[in-house]
Amino acid sequence: MQTNSFSTFLSQISSDFIPVITASIPEESYFPLDLSSENDALLSIDISSSLDMEAYIDKLLLKKNARVAYGGYLEKRAIYQRSTHFNQENPETERNIHLGMDLWLEAGTDVLAVLDGEIHSFKDNTNFGDYGPTIILKHKRDSFEFYTLYGHLNRESLTKIYPGQKVKQGEVIAQLGAATVNGDYAPHLHFQVIKEIENFMGDYPGVCSKKDFEYYSKNCPNPNLLLKIS
Repeated sequence: MQTNSFSTFLSQISSDFIPVITASIPEESYFPLDLSSENDALLSIDISSSLDMEAYIDKLLLKKNARVAYGGYLEKRAIYQRSTHFNQENPETERNIHLGMDLWLEAGTDVLAVLDGEIHSFKDNTNFGDYGPTIILKHKRDSFEFYTLYGHLNRESLTKIYPGQKVKQGEVIAQLGAATVNGDYAPHLHFQVIKEIENFMGDYPGVCSKKDFEYYSKNCPNPNLLLKIS
């Protein structure tokens, strides 16, 4: 399976916007958010504080008259330096390049299956700065088998599902978690497309190092090829 052909396949699944959070929010209510280490606006806030980050994002949402902030694919971020989970002590192996798309909005928001599939696995990843509750779906479409990951959920989302459970596109599969359960982040969904999942269950790297960038950027193509948030 060639990476380019997989990316092309993803982009051709639909020509229209596919919601991965509650469909009651129109695409026009989304705006792009820059959380990269190059964004000087972040210098004035404590990015290690989930409360400060939530206040910063809420202020931007109000200013933009929007309901969802989104972005982050292949964004290099300084926020991960607060946690030893990301190997920040070694510049060669420090994981600071974001591999998914984040959608920032209030805790409790419904999370939707982006395509038909089944529950592959789920887990509460409790490391500080980790995903917290996470669900991975497996999809088979045409000649492709691939996976989508939904991270930073609430714990209740993991209580009534089982591996192999069938889900339909647009079905509510979870709700977003608050900072107290989601790895200590402002509430948001981490959504990631994964081509080969190896032996991971309920977890998969959502942030990589510069050293591993070539592999992970190919194995985890841009989620917006599928979602088409314009």
